[in-house]
Amino acid sequence: MSDSRPDLVIYGSPVSPFVRKVAGVCIAKGVPYEIEAVNVFDPPAWFRDISPMKRIPVLRDRSVAEEGVAGTIADSSAICAFIEKKHPAPALYPEDPMALGEALFIEEYADTALAMAGGLGIFRPIFFAISKGEEPDLEKARNAWANQMPQIFDVLEARLAGREFFAGGALSIADITVACVLMQVSLVAETPLDRWPALAAHFAAMQSLELIAGPYAAAEKVIRKALPTRFDLT
Repeated sequence: MSDSRPDLVIYGSPVSPFVRKVAGVCIAKGVPYEIEAVNVFDPPAWFRDISPMKRIPVLRDRSVAEEGVAGTIADSSAICAFIEKKHPAPALYPEDPMALGEALFIEEYADTALAMAGGLGIFRPIFFAISKGEEPDLEKARNAWANQMPQIFDVLEARLAGREFFAGGALSIADITVACVLMQVSLVAETPLDRWPALAAHFAAMQSLELIAGPYAAAEKVIRKALPTRFDLT
């Protein structure tokens, strides 16, 4: 009997925006994948071997190797670039050099500045506390929403400049990354974007795509067990 398992395995959890980013790229390209749960806070020894930074996601390509370090790639940006190279259509990285540079910058900006403010500043103080039976640190979350997020939204609004996509006039890794990371905040809090109309329109459009909505639904299913409703941070 032939092996019906997909070649690509994503180690991690759909609660991670970076796992959802990789899943979204796979969905956009029609590439089968599966997610194998790994507790990043207490990972098994085999995972430590393939994730030097002890972070998720890590990708395994079973067509290369079924176990060990061979066939694995750590870091969501490296993984997405690999998938693009192995499955080039439809392209998610612009062909034009300047557009490519812009897409890669926006991807990095979302993975760092947006993820720090939204993840460490909002998601963790709320959900991590609740999952431990503690009161959410709404003061910290509200401070991040009021004092950290606006300047990040200003940058994204300016980079969009009223366009539908961030780079190259088409869906790219930039759009996927921004949506996945911003939706980390949406898991625990309302995300009103009235002050940033281009970003608001982009966010709404991205949420309607299965490559964003599907992985997000899996994350929301986990979150809603502990947090039935979102907080208002305004």
